[in-house]
Formats: sequence, C-alpha cells, structure tokens
Amino acid sequence: MLNFALPDAPNLASLRALADQRILILDGAMGTMIQTLNMSEEDFTAQGHIHGPGCRHHHSDHPQKGNNDLLVLTQPQAVEEIQFTFAMAGADILETNTFSSTSIAQADYGLESAVHDLNVAGAQVARRAADRAEARDGRRRFVAGAVGPTNRTASISPDVNDPGYRAVSFDDLRLAYGEQIDGLIAGGADLILIETIFDTLNAKAAIFAAFESFAKVGRRLPIMISGTITDASGRTLSGQTPTAFWHSVAHARPFSVGLNCALGAAAMRPHMAEIAAVSTALTCAYPNAGLPNAFGQYDETPEETAAQVAEFARDGIVNLVGGCCGTTPDHIRAIAEAVAPFAPRKVSA
Repeated sequence: MLNFALPDAPNLASLRALADQRILILDGAMGTMIQTLNMSEEDFTAQGHIHGPGCRHHHSDHPQKGNNDLLVLTQPQAVEEIQFTFAMAGADILETNTFSSTSIAQADYGLESAVHDLNVAGAQVARRAADRAEARDGRRRFVAGAVGPTNRTASISPDVNDPGYRAVSFDDLRLAYGEQIDGLIAGGADLILIETIFDTLNAKAAIFAAFESFAKVGRRLPIMISGTITDASGRTLSGQTPTAFWHSVAHARPFSVGLNCALGAAAMRPHMAEIAAVSTALTCAYPNAGLPNAFGQYDETPEETAAQVAEFARDGIVNLVGGCCGTTPDHIRAIAEAVAPFAPRKVSA
C-alpha cells in the first residue's frame, strides 16, 4: 500500500507554485551529449587519468565504454558541465545521469556493487550543476532522480517459445529500484522521475519502491511518470493506450505524467493530447529531436523541434516540456523561448 500520510518534501510547494505560473522546462539528452565527447575506455574507467571512487568497483573483464552512468564517478566534471549548460539554456529541472543505475542494468557491466555510489554521486553532480546555475542567474533549479525502465520487462516473455516465462519478477524490480531510489534521495534529489516506461508493471514496481524509500526518510518526494509509445500503434510495448497508462499509474498521485523518447514531437502530439484529456496530474512531454537517421543520429534542428513543441503549449496540453534523444542545449533554449508566451495547461480536479 502506498503511504500518503507522509509529509510532502518542502520543495513540492515551490514546484507547484512555479508550475501554476508558467510551463516548466526539463533538460535535454544526456546520452547523445556524452557521445559527442568521444570518450575512450580509459576515460570511462579513469585508469591513469582520475583515480576516483569509481575505480574500486571496476571489473577488468567487463569493458565499461558506453556505461554512461559510470561517468558520475570517473568523469563527474564532464557530466556536471553538460547539466550546467542545460540549466543555463533554460532548464528548470535537471535529470541525474542515472538512467541505468540499477543492479539489473549494471549487471551487464559487472558493476552491481556500484549502484548506491552511482546514484548518490549522480544526484550530487546534478545538484552542483543546479547550484552553479542558480548562483549565476538567481533562478532555482530542481534535481530529478532519473529511474530508467531497466533492460528487462515484467509483462512480456523474452522467449517466443515460452510465453509464460519472465526474465524478471515484480519483487526483483522493486528491490533494484529501491536500492536506486535510496541512493538518489541520499544524494539530494528533489523529485523521482520514472521514465521511458515501456512496461507499466515495471513502473508499478518503481512506484512501490519509491514509497518504500520515502517511508525510510519520512517524507514523500514528488514523482514524475513518463511512458513511451513505441510505434504507430499508439501503445506502449506492453500494450496500453495513453489513457490506460494514466489509469494504471494514477493511484500514485504523481506530480506529472506524460511521454518521452521513441517519437519526435509531431508523432507524439496526439498521444499527449489523449493523456492531457484524462490526467488530473500535470502533463509532461519531452520528445526526441525527430526520428534517428540511418546512422542513428538526430537531424531535427532546435527551431524545428521548438516549433512543434510550441504547438503542444499553444493547444494547452502541457505543463512541462523538454527534450529526449538528440536534443542539445540549443534545443532546450529554443523550446523554452517557444513556449514562454503560452500559459500552462489547466489541471482538472
């Protein structure tokens, strides 16, 4: 059972007040920004470069290049600089670089033991970026602890010959998410962002884990919930429409609900409109910069993305907007400027 008797974290009132005044801005893509740095295996492991706390977790038999979350330990300055640049481009909320910081996802790299440190450091790095930006211009920024979907699904069998098989259980996910969220809270996250949800059962495990973590610290952080529509069917991978998705997570009383990733803004718009029509929470959209090209890169310009997201704002279907894959600080700056003239969506009781 989710305990709503816990007091809200003090930052919730500030967030709500801001959201009443204007459309809030989320940051952009961390992964594609890291790719532009062209880091080597040595950069990821900090061997011969930075002898930080990440090195004590490194397994020599598991290459770490591509394990972007590890950089909060081995290259924290690089991660902080990306987040600071997003903040100065207009972001009100900075996501931690912890999308894959669960024991389930880190098992691919042999770094299950690093999960607590990854999440604490991830929140601390984002907090430093937020504080730097506030010191520069006086605007408060908030840190959202990013909780990704893991690389396993609780609702669908990975074996076509055994449809009843599951690679992970609800409790496996709950425990893994709990370890992650404990670390994010310890590091100073203001919110918990459960994102890129392709399987709502995974999300339910993350919600349950979040409330268990809240009980440990005696306060309830705002929860942002963001699903992903995977194709033209207009459904999540586990088969839900946007309306069904909302009704499946509404019990958590989230601060916001919405969609991110998989689609560009133009393709996402009808699905966001559907959520906006039923949700009693704030709505949040952070699409990709279009669809990837044949080389996996994103060609949509900041102006093109911003013009499409501005239509979301003009039509009154969003309270928060930002960017997912392929979006740069220039995209976020353009989005922030494009939605500024429009009022946030009115939330129905």
